[in-house]
Amino acid sequence: MNVFAHLRRSIVAFSLAAIAAGPSAAQDAKSWPTKPVRLILNYAPGGSSDNTMRPYADRLTKVLGQQFVIEYRGGASGAIGLEATAKSPPDGYTFGLTPMLSVAIAPHLRKLAFDPLKDLKPVAIVTVATVLFASHPSVPGKTFQEVVAHIKQNPGKLSFGTAGVGAMLHILIEVLKKEHGIDILHVPYRGAGESLQDFLAGNIQLHGDPNTLPHIAAGKGNLLAILDTGRHPDYPNVPVLKELYPSIDWISWFGLFAPQGTPDDIVEKLSAELAKLSKDPEVQAFHRKVALTSASSTPAEFGVQLKKDFERFGTIIKDAGIKAE
Repeated sequence: MNVFAHLRRSIVAFSLAAIAAGPSAAQDAKSWPTKPVRLILNYAPGGSSDNTMRPYADRLTKVLGQQFVIEYRGGASGAIGLEATAKSPPDGYTFGLTPMLSVAIAPHLRKLAFDPLKDLKPVAIVTVATVLFASHPSVPGKTFQEVVAHIKQNPGKLSFGTAGVGAMLHILIEVLKKEHGIDILHVPYRGAGESLQDFLAGNIQLHGDPNTLPHIAAGKGNLLAILDTGRHPDYPNVPVLKELYPSIDWISWFGLFAPQGTPDDIVEKLSAELAKLSKDPEVQAFHRKVALTSASSTPAEFGVQLKKDFERFGTIIKDAGIKAE
């Protein structure tokens, strides 16, 4: 689905750029790719970045006739992988996938070796994540309100794990800590695959990455609330966070970037191929099982959304007093 159709911009600028670049650039895009393409994921295997890109990578390889190779560069809340992307040659053979937090949240928490708004070129938003607020079965309470009450009664005794400082669950709980005065320990990991294992083992009591969802039905976690555009069809009684807190009305996306300077026609070709693949029923089914929704956008739409979220979370982080650990 195209979740950003309302942001569509005129294609005149792209047409003029293609004309200015001349026939050689158009020919490059027509024949691209002529060698393997590297897809840098800025989080460890097993998390939602991996789940987002793997079905696309497999199908891009078949459709475009060259291997799309996934390379994991986790660490520093995604900054390591994104820096590698930003500093790669802008020749159309390196792209980087990231969750929103690494480009719209992390820059407000720490100084980065790159500027996500200047050094990265938007290609497409490829999935929207269902962010979960899930508790381990050992935690008393079956509803969001009951678990919050338990946390307040046991200050400092519970912990929540995330894919790193500035992860969406981190932002959400910091907002709740400010509103409710709760005391709970944040445990950042290199990726959501690692934090999930500790959650299932009971070493941390709260988890929020979409990769938690398959374990809810198995009774290994209690789903308390979600961050999404609406209630989950498999859990219609679980509230969306904005129902409880109207100010929490954003979504969490995963997007693909190129190094700044990558030819527009190559970027648009890849974006168009991803849009086609997002409509593949098998891709959609795969994503749905891991709490993701296949999505698509043009590069221009993605750029608008990025700037909007960058400003939004800058304000939230400042108001909530969130600091890098």
